[in-house]
Order: sequence, then C-alpha cells, then structure tokens
Amino acid sequence: MQVFQQTLTLSAKPRGYHIVTGEIENGLTDLPAVKAGIAHIHIKHTSAGLTINENADPDVRHDFATFFDRLVPEDTSLYRHTLEGTDDMTSHIKSSLLGSSVTVPISNGRFNVGTWQGVYLCEHRNNGGSRKVVVTMMGSLE
Repeated sequence: MQVFQQTLTLSAKPRGYHIVTGEIENGLTDLPAVKAGIAHIHIKHTSAGLTINENADPDVRHDFATFFDRLVPEDTSLYRHTLEGTDDMTSHIKSSLLGSSVTVPISNGRFNVGTWQGVYLCEHRNNGGSRKVVVTMMGSLE
C-alpha cells in the first residue's frame, strides 16, 4: 500500500457549481499508477465546498444554486460577518452545509465514480479566485 499526497490549484471559476473531476484527475501525477485505492480530496478554503453529484444535466447545477441561495439568503442584516461583502458569511454557511472534502475510489488509475457522477467545486463567492485542493491517495500500485 502506497500513500501519495499532492496539492492542486484549480482554475478560478465564477460563482456556481462546477464539475472538476477531470481537472483533478489530470493534475494528479501519481494517479495513473494506482491500481486500486481511494482518493480523499480536501478544499483549503472556507467559502467553497466539494460534493459528488449528477454530472450530465446542467439543470442540476442551476437547481443547486437556486436551492442554496434560497436557503441562505444574501441579506447582510442577518449576519455580522460581512467584511468582504454580501457573499461573505453566506459562503461560509453554504460550504459548511456541503462540506470541505469528498472521498472517491480509484480503479486502474482513474476515479471510479458512477456513470452520472462528478466531483463538484461549489464556488460560493462572486470572485473566489483559484482554489487549492489537497488530494491524498492510498492504494496498491500496478
């Protein structure tokens, strides 16, 4: 069993829900050597989150945005922590609800997710910038 860890910088994305499965897989230099294992992906930010969900229909991403914007409204009268704008505290709440990490199985040098699944970067800031993720992989090598 080998353990690998790599920090990746994901490209800046606008506010929304973005499938980043390929961007992460392509950035992992040791992934192709892992025959069977797991990858734990952790985002190093408190205003963006990660989740695994539907990767085919773009309406899912739209519906995520609609749901979370209704659940956590950008009304600064509701929050004290608003130094960085109306999306400041709301971004922290949304990322806490979604979570800061996901774990996926690895099979034959690829993430072994379902046909209709992808890893999402959930960007809650209007101008979040690039995001760093730490990926820790454990597995047997080819």
